[in-house]
Amino acid sequence: MKIATLNINSVNARLTNLIDWLVQNKPDIMLLQEIKTEFNNFPFFDIQAAGYDVKILGQKSYNGVAVLSRFPLRITTENLPDFPDDNARYLECETTIGKHTYTIASIYLPNGNPPYNNPSDTSKFVYKLKWMDAFLKRADYLIKQNKKVILAGDFNVIMSNLDVYNPELFAGNALFRPEVQNRLRLLSRLGYCDTYRRLYPQTAGYTFWDYTGNAFQNDLGMRIDYIFTAPFLTDRLLDCTIDRDFRKRDKASDHTILIAEFKD
Repeated sequence: MKIATLNINSVNARLTNLIDWLVQNKPDIMLLQEIKTEFNNFPFFDIQAAGYDVKILGQKSYNGVAVLSRFPLRITTENLPDFPDDNARYLECETTIGKHTYTIASIYLPNGNPPYNNPSDTSKFVYKLKWMDAFLKRADYLIKQNKKVILAGDFNVIMSNLDVYNPELFAGNALFRPEVQNRLRLLSRLGYCDTYRRLYPQTAGYTFWDYTGNAFQNDLGMRIDYIFTAPFLTDRLLDCTIDRDFRKRDKASDHTILIAEFKD
């Protein structure tokens, strides 16, 4: 079984790249973040023609998440339970592959940095911490139900010095602050596995490069996209790879695709 995740940075702007990759690589499940479109403008036909059922939680111009599957999907949760939010950041679905039913969530965690014109504004960081607390509550609930869980997407958290090209440059950044790192580490205490880091404990594995300053060409990146799995899937993990070639394409997203493969 193959699971992939991508912050696509506008699905309509990068649809050709997405469809080409789906047809060539045939993941069983593909999770998207920052689709940046409402329901009525989402390219359902193109994705269904490529062989995928698709569910979305859309938002005009911003945010938005989607779950694609080669097998029928059922939405279980739109946005985090008991956390009122106008932003489309969490979509949870179920799908059955073979003998097993999987719970899959596409996650676009808040950035948390202040507006450029008001660096003293902490409201976005406070929102990020509250969102993470609600997310951890949901993750805890799911694993306690013994569900076969996949939590994947753009987490906007740099977990360690190994995960960013220049740690000193990011000191104080909302992606790198200990408050968010410690919260994300709680996933492992709940029983989830960071699939990439499990297999490659000393490899940087960047998934994001800014558009400016020739960041990709100079490998000035960071690892902020993750695939976390509950024990059932962790025990079946075969590989977790990063498709750097996808970032080289014309009109590429500033993120690239993270792929995890599991025994059936």
